[in-house]
Amino acid sequence: MQLYPLKFETILKKIIWGGSEICRFKNLDEQESGVGESWEISQVPGSVSVVANGELKGKSLTDLIELAPEAFLGKSVYARFGKEFPLLIKFIDAEDNLSIQVHPNDELARKRHNSFGKTEMWYVISSKPGSKLVSGFSQQIDAAEYERRIADNSIEEVLQQHEAQAGDVFFLPAGRVHAIGAGLFIAEIQQSSNITYRLYDYDRRDAQGNGRELHTELAKDAIDYKMYANLKTSYEPVENDAVPLVHCSYFTTNRVQLKADTSGVEEIITDHGQQKVQMTETVEMDRDYTDLDSFVIYVCMQGEGSILYGNDQILSIRQGETVLLPASIEGTTLSTDSELLLLETYIN
Repeated sequence: MQLYPLKFETILKKIIWGGSEICRFKNLDEQESGVGESWEISQVPGSVSVVANGELKGKSLTDLIELAPEAFLGKSVYARFGKEFPLLIKFIDAEDNLSIQVHPNDELARKRHNSFGKTEMWYVISSKPGSKLVSGFSQQIDAAEYERRIADNSIEEVLQQHEAQAGDVFFLPAGRVHAIGAGLFIAEIQQSSNITYRLYDYDRRDAQGNGRELHTELAKDAIDYKMYANLKTSYEPVENDAVPLVHCSYFTTNRVQLKADTSGVEEIITDHGQQKVQMTETVEMDRDYTDLDSFVIYVCMQGEGSILYGNDQILSIRQGETVLLPASIEGTTLSTDSELLLLETYIN
């Protein structure tokens, strides 16, 4: 079986707090509202990704791993995770505030749910004026104070609120209390887990007057109660280069931006006289994965371009698309004649 860069069918999730940004961003034929999440690459039961391009079209992510686990995942990734795909890639559109929540670490998740834990990162694609998110505590508390503040609805008073703008990055290790605020559209890279403990839901009620289930006791043992400063990831965006964003034991993510020079102008003679034509030079970037021993995921944040791989084979990529490079592909050349902004993720 010859592996190649793979695109997958979109898995849309309608959620009470969802909006209409995902379908527009991904330029889908069907423009739906109330879509809270798009699962781009997933092996979560009930939401397993299916290949959308090439000879393997119609095969599931599970099928591919079964057919060629080491060539697909990488030998070291396969040795560590077996045939479980270790990551879940999403877009999230919050038209309303998401609940305040926390995720368990590997040990607790395995013990309680036979699941991976959930460490994740957020990359803010866009935000409405004044949009905020929650990450961590604003002061040191303990389990007893947590229980008291959940009981009297004052937990928000001890949470760090962060104004969020396009390009902001937040790393969220398992155990960190967090929430996405209304008006935020983000890309999320996380461990492959759907385990969430809901701490607080702003006392929202449905038409029958019922609130959503809270997981106060389960969350108590999962929370990291320490207060940390500077929870936003700092980085300097650089054109035509790869910039590290997050490196942890579960994934490494880089920001890769290519921007072509469109400043050139050439004068040409036509039947209608002399005209000025804007000239654009294609910009390229080589990405070498020879020593990586892992699959690579590109999530396109902006623009469009091409992925050159193998024997001069080309796959296009544009805003809103996600491409998975099997580990057997040892390198690519990225190119664009406009702009291409990617999140590049792998395991090492």
